[in-house]
Amino acid sequence: MTDTSTPPDARSAALRQDTLRQDSQLVAAAVGAAGRGMVDRETVAEVVALCAVAGEHLLVVGPPGTAKSQAVRQVADRLGGRYFEYLLGRFTEPNELFGPVDLRGLREGRVEFETAGMLPEAEIAFLDEVFLGSTAVLNTLLGLLNERVFRRGGTVLASPLRVCVGAANHLPEDPALAAFADRFLARVFVEPVADARLEDLLEAGRRPAAPVPPTGGGDRLGALDRLGALDRLTAAARDCDLDGVTPLLATALRRLRAAGVPVGDRRAVRSQRLVAAAAVLDGRDAATSRDLWVLPLIAPTSDTQALARDTLADLIEKAANTSLTHAAEELSRSTAARAERLARTGAALLAEHRHLPEGRDSRLRLEAALREIDAGFAPADLPAALAGIRADLVAAVAPS
Repeated sequence: MTDTSTPPDARSAALRQDTLRQDSQLVAAAVGAAGRGMVDRETVAEVVALCAVAGEHLLVVGPPGTAKSQAVRQVADRLGGRYFEYLLGRFTEPNELFGPVDLRGLREGRVEFETAGMLPEAEIAFLDEVFLGSTAVLNTLLGLLNERVFRRGGTVLASPLRVCVGAANHLPEDPALAAFADRFLARVFVEPVADARLEDLLEAGRRPAAPVPPTGGGDRLGALDRLGALDRLTAAARDCDLDGVTPLLATALRRLRAAGVPVGDRRAVRSQRLVAAAAVLDGRDAATSRDLWVLPLIAPTSDTQALARDTLADLIEKAANTSLTHAAEELSRSTAARAERLARTGAALLAEHRHLPEGRDSRLRLEAALREIDAGFAPADLPAALAGIRADLVAAVAPS
């Protein structure tokens, strides 16, 4: 029986909103699973998903041995789709990335390339030491990143690339690489794990590596579900209503420029894609000030990102995201984002605790979550959702 009490337009809008929330939760669960077992790399995993929905590329900068590739690889494993990874060097040949010449076509006088399994057919790509590529490699990459079209010889191929993650130990000093580096709109800077979390790092290193999901049967269907959700979120981000947040966004960009953070016109315009992606990953089809936490990502260096956070502090003080809790907290430093992250972490710990045998280790983890909540919030300032999680944690650690 059809419900006639609600106008058709309202029912359609409610259905779209429900689908958006379900898709954002599905992607959030995949990214959360990818970040599990890594220490202080959850932000990298979440920003990969943000950029995949926004249709933008990400640059991760940090010293060797800081799990940059592991974070990207685990997100790709969880989201599904075709993945391509390569370590670039001065002598990397274009064929190593884009595929060899098609010899049959060459015998017939055509210069075409076999791209199966190579970068032009990848959906998520990771290029380590991305600035070490030769001029020939970087010029071809530039077109692929800009237009999602691979052109070489007689081969013209529309690429399904959702996000390319480039990694480097440091930013290039060569001005000739500036145009190429600018194609990576978002940037994340990583450092070795802080001394305070070395115990966590050592414990994580002792645990067996998480198995790569199998390619057959149920997981293949699960991967299709996650990719479908990613596609719908990408489409929703393109249609996201930005009118309400445009004045605030313009104010934020003016402040960044006045503070000395270099934001060119192209980066200013494309920053809207990150704002829209943050909104839909939060389950909404209209952006608000809650989504402005993404703006420090467009600052080009670690120092200017810190400057951007300080400059925008009052504009992003209520920023948060239910799907990308670690990234929103790190980039905004807002209490709302911290509450979202602690509530989600606490809920995950409680769910895991119910399936573990009683023991000291499980209890210690719950107590650590409680201490972090109490250190971050006075009892009178606890948001209702976090207060409920805290009460459940207290009950779980109470002596039986």
